[in-house]
Amino acid sequence: MENTIDMQGMRYLNLFDKVTQVSTRYCFKYNEGIIFCVPKKDISKAVGKEGRNVRRLGEIMRKRVKVIAFPRGSQDAKTFIEAIVSPVQFKDLQITGDEIIINSGGTQNKAALIGRNKRRLEEMQEIVKSYFNRNFRIL
Repeated sequence: MENTIDMQGMRYLNLFDKVTQVSTRYCFKYNEGIIFCVPKKDISKAVGKEGRNVRRLGEIMRKRVKVIAFPRGSQDAKTFIEAIVSPVQFKDLQITGDEIIINSGGTQNKAALIGRNKRRLEEMQEIVKSYFNRNFRIL
């Protein structure tokens, strides 16, 4: 997996480390928010008591912040993508040879997954490419 970090991403990771005391190398933007990936065992520590750390990070960065579990492989793809697009839900996820395909289940969900000017779709394509090395489509 290749995940290049720009200067702003480095700042976000350093701030996350200072506030939560959990070290990670994975963060990305999705839907005008920042999502941090940490090992599953460190999620509760990163979120903090009653969500205190996430709230503090959101206030400092002035963005929505999510903390999700780092995927261990393509078997975790469904839970990983569900956590990213939450609260939008989709019907089914299929993993074929070199593609991950989501069946949205309805026009409103599909529109929410694609976003205005395909912005969310393009962000999700980059995320899926960097974490699973596969293409991404929405049906």
